Amino acid sequence: MKLGTENKTKTMIAAGLLIVAAVLIVRAFRGGEEAPSPTQTVTASTATTTQAPRGATQPGRKITRPVLARTLDPTLRFDLLKSSEDVTYKGNGRDIFRSQPEMAAIPKPLPPDQQPKQGPPPPPPPPPINLKFYGFASRKDGNKRIFLSRGEDIFVATEGDIVDRRYKILHIGPNSVDVEDVLTNNRQTLPLVVT
Repeated sequence: MKLGTENKTKTMIAAGLLIVAAVLIVRAFRGGEEAPSPTQTVTASTATTTQAPRGATQPGRKITRPVLARTLDPTLRFDLLKSSEDVTYKGNGRDIFRSQPEMAAIPKPLPPDQQPKQGPPPPPPPPPINLKFYGFASRKDGNKRIFLSRGEDIFVATEGDIVDRRYKILHIGPNSVDVEDVLTNNRQTLPLVVT
């Protein structure tokens, strides 16, 4: 039976790595008792005295602020609790727990001499074209004839014709027709009405 001891350098390296791994495993399970670093040894009971910025408080008045604990010591610190009990909240009168909309500015009415002047009312819109487009017929030569109705009257026309002595047919499409009122120059598109 061979244990792989033929190459002594490989065996020595493997043994060294095995020892390093054993030391690391023992340290991991033991909890690593280390000395605290210099930054952790700062005591929390020291307080700093600073000069307040101008405009925040009265000039020359000093503010004492306690330094927060920088250790993980779970003991109860009554001096820090006492310093936090003396703090009072002085707000600006607004309730932070209630939603209050901002007051909207109410516009002041203008005096009669500064009110905008109203011109004459706009002219009324032209009367609608009361024709109904309900069909068309195509000829072999490509000319289309349309059928329009108003009440019980039926009109047959092509592009460029004037119907009922007032309405000019401008364009005939497959689903609509463009009509112009020659008295008021009102243009309107009449859709195809299926009955």
